[in-house]
Amino acid sequence: MRQLPRLHVITDEVLQTHFDHVTLARLAFEGGADAVQLREKRPRPARELIAMAEGACRHGLTIVDDRVDVAFAAGVGVHVGAEDVPPDVARRILGPDAIVGFSTRTVEGVRAVRDVDYVGVGPVYGTRSKPGLTTPLGLDRLAAIVAASPVPVIAIGGITAERVGEVMAAGAYGVAAISAIVCAPDPAAETARFVRAIEAALRGA
Repeated sequence: MRQLPRLHVITDEVLQTHFDHVTLARLAFEGGADAVQLREKRPRPARELIAMAEGACRHGLTIVDDRVDVAFAAGVGVHVGAEDVPPDVARRILGPDAIVGFSTRTVEGVRAVRDVDYVGVGPVYGTRSKPGLTTPLGLDRLAAIVAASPVPVIAIGGITAERVGEVMAAGAYGVAAISAIVCAPDPAAETARFVRAIEAALRGA
């Protein structure tokens, strides 16, 4: 079984205006992230998205949100939600070696997952990326979902470097961060803070 990434830095050009996706990917990998997830919710031509994914994957392991076609064309992984291409279909398209992730926020949802490498669960806390749309899960519900999950859980939503320890103590395999990193003045340095927090959590510090 492949070693899955513990820190997913999710790029976003809307929450901040200083860095494009590929620059954010480069900075995240410079800071020690082991995966970057490209999050682009605005309508963009597939050609642009493929170029973006190819640019990001030159720096490290890249996962594309939602778009299985873009992931296939660029030779990268994909993260899908309930309204996207089903994960088992994504797996058939991308093959056994690609990383396929899936979003859920319930025990029932996580028990039903098939053909995925990990599930993204959240928001654990309030988040700038989806303000007011979803009630935060909190650590107890996160722990219940982790206990029911057949695959590693990546926690997302309002996670800062200071919160990494308690999230991983609740059983999360790793964390995903958006605004805490991409909105920081120095995304590489903030990524490095997350990496140190994950290492400390793994040591039980």
